Amino acid sequence: MELRDLPSVDEIAADERLARAAPRPLIVAAVRSALARAREEIRAGADPGDLVERVELELAATRNARLRPAINATGVIVHTNLGRAPLAREALERVSAVAGGYSNLEYDLGEGSRGSRQDHVAPILRRLTGAEAALVVNNNAAAVLLALAALAEGREVLVSRGELIEIGDGFRIPDVLARSGARLREVGTTNRTRAADYERAIRPETALLLRVHQSNFRLVGFTEQPRLAELVRIGRAHRLPVIDDMGSGVLVALEDEPSAREALAAGADLVCFSGDKLLGGPQAGIVVGRGDLVERLRRHPLQRALRADKLTLAALEATLGLYLEPERAAREIPVLRMLTESAEAVRDRAERLAGLVGGEVEETVGRVGGGALPLAELPSFACGVEEELAARLREADPPVVALVRDGRCLLDCRTIAEAALDEVAQAVTACRS
Repeated sequence: MELRDLPSVDEIAADERLARAAPRPLIVAAVRSALARAREEIRAGADPGDLVERVELELAATRNARLRPAINATGVIVHTNLGRAPLAREALERVSAVAGGYSNLEYDLGEGSRGSRQDHVAPILRRLTGAEAALVVNNNAAAVLLALAALAEGREVLVSRGELIEIGDGFRIPDVLARSGARLREVGTTNRTRAADYERAIRPETALLLRVHQSNFRLVGFTEQPRLAELVRIGRAHRLPVIDDMGSGVLVALEDEPSAREALAAGADLVCFSGDKLLGGPQAGIVVGRGDLVERLRRHPLQRALRADKLTLAALEATLGLYLEPERAAREIPVLRMLTESAEAVRDRAERLAGLVGGEVEETVGRVGGGALPLAELPSFACGVEEELAARLREADPPVVALVRDGRCLLDCRTIAEAALDEVAQAVTACRS
């Protein structure tokens, strides 16, 4: 076919196969897109084929959701690329209830007047962490940005060189500091920073001391960092607040991960952490600590631009509610359940999946992910199938994202829920055929 042989937009749009396919504007847009691709293929020496069929595919693609549920078979629990923490059933139900109609998001039902959206989660956060006050924004980077803007704009913030981390996708702590209007002042060295380094660096321009948890990496060997209590002692001696950016953040005891309650008990004035990583809730940034400082954050103009929406608050409140009963939280919050599940239970699922698809059980290692506990290794088991199935499984409905290792496609069962086993088996069978 030559370029001059291509039919016009009107000719293709008039084809009877497209008569009831979609409203006219959508059909015309799909025809133009199909023709543009056809011209590229003709110039490359290829035959574009049936143009009407291509328009039908364009229309189908327009209707299909781009953001889709997927099955995580990688063994990485808090997988950033796959949406991080899956929500607990209670959180999903609360979101559905709030999203389906109106709500008291900013309405005080008792007073019959305007209220604050923070009132829905602040009380339970205070109870779980022991804080005087709490504030929720849309992610932890926003929480740190707001805290620095409200408390240190135009002044210096002291940070250890060993804590100037990149938090993901190119975002770095120095960049967050710069955007807040605060000025970074590095103390210590990459591998060794002492309390005395902070003490010597303090001057009239100093606004606060910032500690950043090395959540996504670890320095080993000849290293040293001051304890939080030491920074608190220095901060109080100079009447400077201490902010502890915990990154992932936990509300229960997990290896090598300090909790918000522990940080506040050690004397931190503000603690910032995420809602969608180890906490197991929706994407959110949580700030807890001194009431007067939290109020300064709440009143800062930037807070409105960073605040969480009603769906986030609904999911977060429901997730936090589960933490009031620790045993229930460990059982019903998916992230906590996957973190603490025994290797024997994971192996049992791998054996059953292997039986369904004719695969082989292989021992593997799961990871926490999400920039948390980078050295932690979780004993795990996978169902190994043919390597070429990995790409096909990503095109399944729902997509199944697996690992490829040593010429095998590994379906790690630490992150495959019991309810998803049959779906994974069906997807493998379909991909083989």
